[in-house]
Amino acid sequence: MVRDYHEFLGEVLVSEEDLQARVAELGREISRDFEGKELLLVCILRGGVLFLTDLMRHISVPHAIEFMAVSSYGTGARESTGQARITLDVNTDIRDRHVILVEDIVDSGHTLASVLELLSMRKPASLAVCTLLDKAERREVEVPILYRGFEIPNKFVFGYGLDIDEFYRNLPFIGVVDLQKYDGNAE
Repeated sequence: MVRDYHEFLGEVLVSEEDLQARVAELGREISRDFEGKELLLVCILRGGVLFLTDLMRHISVPHAIEFMAVSSYGTGARESTGQARITLDVNTDIRDRHVILVEDIVDSGHTLASVLELLSMRKPASLAVCTLLDKAERREVEVPILYRGFEIPNKFVFGYGLDIDEFYRNLPFIGVVDLQKYDGNAE
């Protein structure tokens, strides 16, 4: 049986209201910057899905969506291994397209750097990154983030697409895990 997240929620780091307001702002920024152009939004699964669906409602320029799945976390791991493995690649030719990579969170930068390198070899017209959360203090590899929702401290976070053992992605806020109350298993 899955535990109630209230048992280990330390704090709400980003409220639902703040999330939705910032996502709307990001959509307006992207729309302004890409006015007159068509976009391809490439969402990194699975964590980026909620962010993508809310973000695209606020982007007024024509856009298509694609998905990639990238694994850099071992089963039950709280930190990236730094080794990116593409488990699902885009099905669309991105050559000469304006591409925005939509990511839920950037921490060390290793995974994002690998994905950007792969996509840039495919010769898009432009390639930008839009991340909801940025753990800048964890950065080991510099990556260009053009659109940033929130810079957050180095805490174990969940909700709004981010999971704990594949659960709690549906929460409308970003919460911090109280590690004193969490034994490493959501079940």
